[in-house]
Amino acid sequence: MPEASHVLAIDQGTTSTRAIVFDRNGTPAGIARREFAQHYPADGWVEHDPEDIWWDTVAVMREAAAEASLTGSDIAAIGITNQRETTVVWDRATGEPIHRAIVWQDRRTADACRALVEDGCGPLVQRKTGLLIDAYFSATKAAWILDHVPGARDRAERGELCFGTIDSFLLHRLTGGRVHATDATNASRTMVFDIHTQDWDDELLALFRIPRAMMPRVLDSSAEFGATEPDLLGRPIPITGIAGDQQAATFGQACFEPGMVKSTYGTGCFALLNTGDRPVESRSNMLTTVAYRLDGRATYALEGSIFIAGAAVKWLRDGLGIITHASQTDDMATRVPDSHGVYLVPAFVGLGAPHWDPHARAAISGLTLDAGPAHIARAALEAVAFQTRDLRDAMLSDWPARARALRVDGGMAANDWLCQFLADMLELPVERPAVIETTALGAASLAGLKVGVYRDQAAVAGAWRCDRRFEPRMEAAQRDRLYRGWLDAVERVKRR
Repeated sequence: MPEASHVLAIDQGTTSTRAIVFDRNGTPAGIARREFAQHYPADGWVEHDPEDIWWDTVAVMREAAAEASLTGSDIAAIGITNQRETTVVWDRATGEPIHRAIVWQDRRTADACRALVEDGCGPLVQRKTGLLIDAYFSATKAAWILDHVPGARDRAERGELCFGTIDSFLLHRLTGGRVHATDATNASRTMVFDIHTQDWDDELLALFRIPRAMMPRVLDSSAEFGATEPDLLGRPIPITGIAGDQQAATFGQACFEPGMVKSTYGTGCFALLNTGDRPVESRSNMLTTVAYRLDGRATYALEGSIFIAGAAVKWLRDGLGIITHASQTDDMATRVPDSHGVYLVPAFVGLGAPHWDPHARAAISGLTLDAGPAHIARAALEAVAFQTRDLRDAMLSDWPARARALRVDGGMAANDWLCQFLADMLELPVERPAVIETTALGAASLAGLKVGVYRDQAAVAGAWRCDRRFEPRMEAAQRDRLYRGWLDAVERVKRR
């Protein structure tokens, strides 16, 4: 056991950057969080300033260590987990971004993706990457930056520019520009990484017009990525774990056996089903992705991606002004006996799995004069469960064995009403862990495994504890009626 027995996790999300220090038992000892600005230059466009993310990362690392009364000498390793697919291109020599980061929610390349689909490229991309061609992923975002920043494409060909998801950008900065790398989970979300050969694919790089010279090295999710600059936390600290946020949550939830499934409820909602060492090609518009890679061996998952979950609650607060804090939705949902026939389809940036309609837009249906804010708030929560049901039903056609339970995490999982409604709508027990910060915990576990803070995966699984289990109790007739109403509401927002 190393003398330094704490692990610091950087959890860089879509709306905030957090750092959490965990002890060897996986218990949080210090937490810091900062929100950052969202930029919307045009309809369907979403951007972040990478410099905001960088300086917030430095700040929360220091604040979390201070809250835990720790110095750099007490921290054995750092793990990074990040919003996936969000794309940064930066100068290799200076570390300066040449454009704002294009966020995973951004739809500016939807037409380019549609053209590739119409050209028949879909089967090639799915066969190699497990993904559907969509603006959600990184490849077309990177190509857009190269096409729209003067001189960028020539510089990229010369190797002067780096491509990366947020983890790769932060790693480059944390190591003082010495390391340009990523892990297999983040690589698997780019549309140019072959999940079978576990390498960048030259045919796909050519298809999306991305120079190989700008691509990062791909390592295991638990690996020696590099060490931080000494001035950040007082000494160089090894960075030994990286995983995209949903894969990190899968690891933090100890979903290590085939058939285990978790669903994370943050800005979006993402369900991952462990399929073991075999990538399962979906027939129902699910994604095949790398769940994690250890010792050169990949474990795969089926994934359903919902773009808007907690972001709809944020819209209730910031857009409609009917709540002042997200926690109020629990009380509002219980204040009324039902949603009064109101359905909120949160297609603010299109529909994700299993519909994949980038042009759909959000709508509230079923409004009457006696519907009020509580009904709309309840409809927003119900939409999260309905969308999860969409994913569950699609997954069953690819992996017929029903899961024994759904493990949930993310900010919205703290809502008891939502967890119960999920259990009712899925007709499946819902398990909420004692440590709900499973995304950060997964990154910490991956980092800790490499330096000996955590002995092995069995130790990680043994530390997982259930805080509360929600059993389904809704009658089948009511469940089916509510879900039929949801399916009708979804059809109304799809592009005709």
